[in-house]
Amino acid sequence: MRIGTRTYGAAAAVLSLVLCLPGAAAGAEAKKAPMPLSAYELYQLYRDKTWTWAAGGGRFMDEGRRFVAWTNDGGKQWVAEGRWAVDDLGQMCMRATWTNEQGPARVSTCFGHRKIGRVIYQKRQPDGNWYIFRHASARAGDEYLKLVPADTVSANADAYRQKLMARR
Repeated sequence: MRIGTRTYGAAAAVLSLVLCLPGAAAGAEAKKAPMPLSAYELYQLYRDKTWTWAAGGGRFMDEGRRFVAWTNDGGKQWVAEGRWAVDDLGQMCMRATWTNEQGPARVSTCFGHRKIGRVIYQKRQPDGNWYIFRHASARAGDEYLKLVPADTVSANADAYRQKLMARR
């Protein structure tokens, strides 16, 4: 009797391992560690694109890595000029001087980027929350879709800059 119990016990253990393995493998796939995007991947993502915002946008120019932004939130306009940079730690930073009628302010804003498979996550550094920036197949609502090739910023930024200079 004892031998039979051991045999059944061993068989049950092997059977439960076999039944659990597909689930464990799927769970392991879902639990892959996020990897930072490389500087090259970030460069390809942002280069010569405009990140459109509800009240304006920021333009990531390839030449000289210039960054130009313009916002108009409730009639309060700002214009920014500076540079954008990427690194192999998955960060994209915009370092610019933002100017409005009250004067200039230097601002550095960075976003972290990680990927799991083909899904890209983003968070504003240092205190933001991670969210899906781009699904494996882009979906409506992905922030990634707000990166457009058209320059919807420079003309507005130039016009506002000229308006500011005329007031001085």
